[in-house]
Amino acid sequence: MNNFSKQDTKNLLQKYNTQPIKMFGQNFLIDQSAIKKIIEAADLKPNDIVLEIGPGLGVLTQELAKRAKKVIAIEKDFKMVEILKETLKGFNNVDIVQGDALKETHVRPILPYKVIGNLPFYLTAPIIRQFLEAENPPQEMTFIVQKEVGQRICAKPPKMSILAVSVQIYAQPKIISYISKKSFWPSPKVDSAIIKISNIGTGQSQGIDKDLFFKVVKAGFSQPRKQLINNLSKGLVMEKEKAGKWLLRNKIEPSRRAETLSVDEWLDLLHSFSKN
Repeated sequence: MNNFSKQDTKNLLQKYNTQPIKMFGQNFLIDQSAIKKIIEAADLKPNDIVLEIGPGLGVLTQELAKRAKKVIAIEKDFKMVEILKETLKGFNNVDIVQGDALKETHVRPILPYKVIGNLPFYLTAPIIRQFLEAENPPQEMTFIVQKEVGQRICAKPPKMSILAVSVQIYAQPKIISYISKKSFWPSPKVDSAIIKISNIGTGQSQGIDKDLFFKVVKAGFSQPRKQLINNLSKGLVMEKEKAGKWLLRNKIEPSRRAETLSVDEWLDLLHSFSKN
């Protein structure tokens, strides 16, 4: 692996007269053991096509390019794009795209592909949700995210959230390992987690009314500390007695809170919603 130390990173940025942009959540990987963990988690094969989000200086991109058939690296910061042209010049299987990963949908492969990236906090939920809901979703996704966010995505009852339900209805997320905040420069305030999202589009989301599903879920979580019967009756404009009977019919105590429900229980509520 090419060694990008803290000093190497600083020198490269200085050479191109730039510095980490806080607004973009730029925290560059400087720990080779952390990079190795991500590569192992991604489990790439020689014929894989990889879409990398936020390649930064290209330290991870280089390792992806050594293992995959093709890497499409989407970078928002035009200064980083200039640096990538230098750090990746030895690879002929990498396409560098300057743009917003949420908007540059036209560069997503038609063939089966995998998504990998070091995601800033503000992009984590939008990126994951958009790819899960895409017409041509990836085979799997491997991301570095904030530790707490990773734990929320992979949570089980009684610690569920809208984020957890939004991911788990489409796929199976799993925390592979944790990365110390010292593995990055500038060092973020919190540690990170490597999460892998697999079995995308093969689960419980098929054939359901997704708009109605999320309407019910959002109503349930509207005030997390309140009982389901109160949230659902208010959020769905439903009489409290009717909401209570609906919950009991699905063997859910009306006094429970949204965070205690499994994805299966939310689906039960969805499937019986029209009967109310």
